[in-house]
Amino acid sequence: MPRKPPMLADALDNQCAIVRSLGVLSDSWSFLLLREALLGRRTFAQFRDSLGIASDVLSARLNALVEHGVLERIPYQEPGQRTRDAYELTAAGDELKVVLVAMQQWGEAHVQRGRTGSVLPVRRGGHERVRAVLVDTHDVILGEDDVDFVRVTASEAPRR
Repeated sequence: MPRKPPMLADALDNQCAIVRSLGVLSDSWSFLLLREALLGRRTFAQFRDSLGIASDVLSARLNALVEHGVLERIPYQEPGQRTRDAYELTAAGDELKVVLVAMQQWGEAHVQRGRTGSVLPVRRGGHERVRAVLVDTHDVILGEDDVDFVRVTASEAPRR
């Protein structure tokens, strides 16, 4: 009898955190949906209209983000309409804010700007720009040259 291939989740469990993250945020649409959620978009129609994404692709991406705990479905109903789902960021989804801020910083520094507007990360309640930084366990801000990536075994990896 042929053996069933392992589930993607099981295969990802044995990978580094970067690979596991890419199993969740596997394409540009996922990042753009996160951006739109951070901008306050909540409904299928709002996501579709703001991104111009095909409904089948949007549905698949929203389902995947819900499945991975990045978004959660919240039922809502407009007067005279059927109940539908809105999508809210979970705590895990909200933590991805720092990833998007870092991506934006990198894009501003290294990718030529087009003619469209930009989304700016600012301090809540004000207009001060914020940025992502590297910080050690003593809350000391580090420069990129102060950080190395090293390979460790699972038993050596620090736990959160």
